[in-house]
Amino acid sequence: MFWKRLASGVVLLAAAIVLLFVGGTPLLFMLCIISIIGQNELYRAIGIDHKGLSMIGYMMTIVYYLLVFFEGRGYMAAMIVFTLIILMTAYVATFPIYKTEEVSGAFFGMCYVSVLMSYVYLTRQHADGRYMVWLILLSSWGCDTLAYCTGMLFGEHKMVPRLSPKKTWEGAAGGVFGAALLGFVYGFLLGGRMSDTISPALTCCIACAAGAVISMIGDLAASAIKRNHDIKDFGNLIPGHGGILDRFDSVLFTAPAIYYAITMLEQFRH
Repeated sequence: MFWKRLASGVVLLAAAIVLLFVGGTPLLFMLCIISIIGQNELYRAIGIDHKGLSMIGYMMTIVYYLLVFFEGRGYMAAMIVFTLIILMTAYVATFPIYKTEEVSGAFFGMCYVSVLMSYVYLTRQHADGRYMVWLILLSSWGCDTLAYCTGMLFGEHKMVPRLSPKKTWEGAAGGVFGAALLGFVYGFLLGGRMSDTISPALTCCIACAAGAVISMIGDLAASAIKRNHDIKDFGNLIPGHGGILDRFDSVLFTAPAIYYAITMLEQFRH
């Protein structure tokens, strides 16, 4: 199991590096595919993967990514509202086939997976996005690794024992500090290439710290969903890691955190 997990992890990391480096349409297309797979995993967990509502969720994800592709960011909120209206229309037109929680589940899946995942692309499209997008991985996976190491060495006080018995407050602090340090070093080393970012080292440090805090919420949120529905993993697509949501649960929260952190810091400094 260890070698299988390691091999799939290396392949996954290599694919992520290539896509983030290339950016543009290939990255957006792959994020759309990953989002639909992740949606399917979530819909399967809550029991609506074979219902018509799930098809609406998938179609609206495709439309949403097309909107992102054509630079329609100003209409993203309208798109989310429009998705809810379509789902409610299906709910009313087919009443009483679907239950309220099934409609809310379909809407939640589109927002939780697809909208949050799209912020990887939006961060890559930032003025210094070719460098800033790596903060998502540094913050998310860096925090996860450093929190695990710190927790193993110094962990005593349980964070949320009902959701994740092994997570400790000491580990969380180590993960956030470690991610912030990684961000600072990254910004210090590559800051000379970030022409549109003021104080790159400090910006990357703050962004990674914020992303690390949010990433832990994303990880715990996924754990809560799995416990609510009595499943160990969302899927088995990635050997040794589970499904898309099992591997990208923290990234879903980190990506928008990094995007808004660097955007707000940029506006604040101007």
